[in-house]
Formats: sequence, structure tokens, C-alpha cells
Amino acid sequence: MGLLDGKVTVVTGAGNGIGRASALLFAREGALVLVNDLGGARDGSGAATSAADAVVAEIRAAGGSAEASYDSVSSKEGAEAIIGQALSTFGRVDVLLNNAGILRDKTLLKMSREEWQAVLDVHLTGSFFCTQAAAQKMKEQGSGSIINTTSVSGMLGNFGQANYSAAKAGIYGLTRTASIELQRYGVRVNAVAPIAKTRLTEDLPMFEKIEDSLSAEHVAPAHLFLASHLSSDVTGVVLAVAGARMSVFKVVESPGKYKESDAGVWSAQEIADHFDSISKV
Repeated sequence: MGLLDGKVTVVTGAGNGIGRASALLFAREGALVLVNDLGGARDGSGAATSAADAVVAEIRAAGGSAEASYDSVSSKEGAEAIIGQALSTFGRVDVLLNNAGILRDKTLLKMSREEWQAVLDVHLTGSFFCTQAAAQKMKEQGSGSIINTTSVSGMLGNFGQANYSAAKAGIYGLTRTASIELQRYGVRVNAVAPIAKTRLTEDLPMFEKIEDSLSAEHVAPAHLFLASHLSSDVTGVVLAVAGARMSVFKVVESPGKYKESDAGVWSAQEIADHFDSISKV
């Protein structure tokens, strides 16, 4: 018995990298997998069926069950078609892994509106549309696991990635809110913040000399954990994966400092004078 035996899983952006590794692992653990990939270039341009088809063929060759999906997550119609295909093919949706993504890196002062919007459309809006479509069915079922993909860039920021960082930070907020709203229906919502060498990241300076120590295969088990009953009491969590290291991101508020005089109204100068104690965690 696999950890996902008989479970229907939808993996977006499953044609390469982390999505592919997780789709293959899900299948090995007994899942029925809808392999979604638009088949475009790293910047989101173009489309092809070959990426999704190759992963489906690999799963089937190993004795697993999979179907290909080529719709884009960036539109409501596309997201609904993805979830609709899972329902029409397999009859239900137990796991959604929102993994599809593109990169259009540019410094803030040089970034165009189109470069900004295209990245938000795929990462943030795509995660929202797919989550909304899947959650409708999961609510009826009374169970489900949704796994979003955030990033260290979204949690901490990164030079030249204002669009990507904003999208990934938005996904953190989406994950937290969705986990609160959907918990009463038995639906868990978590996120993974991976650092891995993939098609999207392989030419970034930090990955130039990295071979297998930060691979997509390091990330897939985190997705499997969050998809399975092993995490049945886990929701609203961001699990970070960087090779052999796993951690959890948390937003931490400092204890703060009370102003006890003048009706509790701070002046700007007083904030400056006490900023160390106000901000100390």
C-alpha cells in the first residue's frame, strides 16, 4: 500500500523539474495523476504537449495511472478545465499541487508592466484559480489537501525578482487564509518553499556549481508528506526544503513596547529613540 494509494492528484507545471519529480513520486505511491503542463518556455511563451506527455508515458511505463492536461493555470477557464478533467477522468480530486511557474527577472526600475503581470498571473492568480476550483469539490467530499508553492524570494525578497517575490509572498497569504477558511470542510492547505536546481533556476549564480545537492528529488518527499495522511493535522504551514535541510517559515512579531504616557500616542522621534526595543524579537 502506497501513501497515496487510489488518491487522485493534480500537479500543475508537472512537465519538468519539481513538478515532474513530485508527479512521479505520487504515482509510485499509488496515486492517479493528472499531469498538467502548458509546455511553454521558462518565460511562459509558447506551448507544447510534449512535456506533459513524456511524464505521463514515464508513469505508465512504470505501471502507474496518469493523464495529460495542457491548459494554462493563469485563467479561470483554464484552471476549471484542469480540475474538470481530473473529475471527468478519475471521478474526484484528493490532492492539488500548485507548482506551475515562470520567470521574467528584471530589476524594479527596468521591469515592464507586462513582465510584472505575467509572473503574477501564473504564480499567484493561477494558484488562486486552481485552489478555488479544487476546493469546491473537496468541500463536497469533506476532505482534500492543497499544496501551494511559495519561495524564499517571497518570504525574504531577492534582487531582480520584484514580480516573482510579490507573487510568492501573495501565495503565502493565500495559503494562510485558505487554510483558515477550508479547515472546517476537512481541507488542508499548506505550502512548500523549495530551493532546487531546475530549468527555472539552473543559470542563476547560486546554482552554477551545484549538481545534485539541491535537486527536485529532494523536494518531492515534502509534497508527498503534505499530500498524505501523515500530515493530517498540519495546515497553514510553509515547509522549506533546501537539499537535505528542511525547516518551517514563520512570521514572527516582536513583543513590542507600550507607551504609557500621553494617551499612548507615540511621536516619530520617540519611535526612533526606542526602535531597538520595539523591534527586538
